[in-house]
Amino acid sequence: MKKLLVYVCFVFLGISSFCQPCKADDADVDKTNTKEKSPVLLGDPFILLDNGTYYAYGTHASGGIEVYTSTNLKKWKLHGLALNKDDVWADRRFWAPEVYKINGKFYMYYSADEHICVATSDSPLGPFKQVEQKPMIADEKCIDNSLFIDDNGKPYLFFVRFNDGNNVWVAELESDLATIKKETMHPCIHVSQEWEKVWPRVNEGPFVIKHKGLYYMSYSANSYESPLYGVGCATASNIMGTWTKYDNNPLLQSPGDLVGVGHNAMFTDKEGRLRIVYHAHKDKNNIHPRAMYIGYVTFEKSGGVDKMKISKDYISPELVQ
Repeated sequence: MKKLLVYVCFVFLGISSFCQPCKADDADVDKTNTKEKSPVLLGDPFILLDNGTYYAYGTHASGGIEVYTSTNLKKWKLHGLALNKDDVWADRRFWAPEVYKINGKFYMYYSADEHICVATSDSPLGPFKQVEQKPMIADEKCIDNSLFIDDNGKPYLFFVRFNDGNNVWVAELESDLATIKKETMHPCIHVSQEWEKVWPRVNEGPFVIKHKGLYYMSYSANSYESPLYGVGCATASNIMGTWTKYDNNPLLQSPGDLVGVGHNAMFTDKEGRLRIVYHAHKDKNNIHPRAMYIGYVTFEKSGGVDKMKISKDYISPELVQ
């Protein structure tokens, strides 16, 4: 995810390899074929399914937000920038995009220069632009904004503030889906469990779904630079009420050979299955470039309530020409 904590890793790890950008590398090798694959190099990934095509967005390009397409979630094609810095506020640090189709229009929520923003387009490929080039909250740095529209049509924005480390808040939106009702801003979660305290104080990357009347928030904890970055879950019966974290968090941390997994989003695939997309470090010794991975999300009854589970199995999407 972000580049806020690069200095910390020098102090904590004492090795520079965790903090230096690395050249793109065909790191994902098919064990049944010696031919190397090119991974999809996205941090903070998000996948939208629209008219039979999957669109993936994430953190990677310095000049905006890239978009990839796929028909099967395995092979992806890069289409360049869906959002260009020339069309929006700020010119750096474009992070964590999410794209939603609402009434035939596409809304991209993203961070730019550590401020939350929204841009629109008539196509999921872009170009996404801001008519009025400004952040959603001008006087405060925030990141990781995520849209949630409830069953009654009321829109909410989840986002991360920096007023206790990184912590998650929610607020109602006006009907334009771009204006925050500041008087409704409400805290959701902050660092509170032992597994989250590796380094430093981070709860971020919120993503909320509703299942059988209960709100489920997946979130990431620890620095994105840590190999122990992971995904937890919290639930609430009232979106503006108290969020309770699972006792068995993290639900996803270092699956298989991956480390530094987190900043996820969820989507329903063509077969109606709930999927999860997240990033992981390049390898166990290098953070960058991070790549996208896709798994499954299920629910299992426990104590009369459906509990979220995240699969430890995953697919490694491949970039094709």
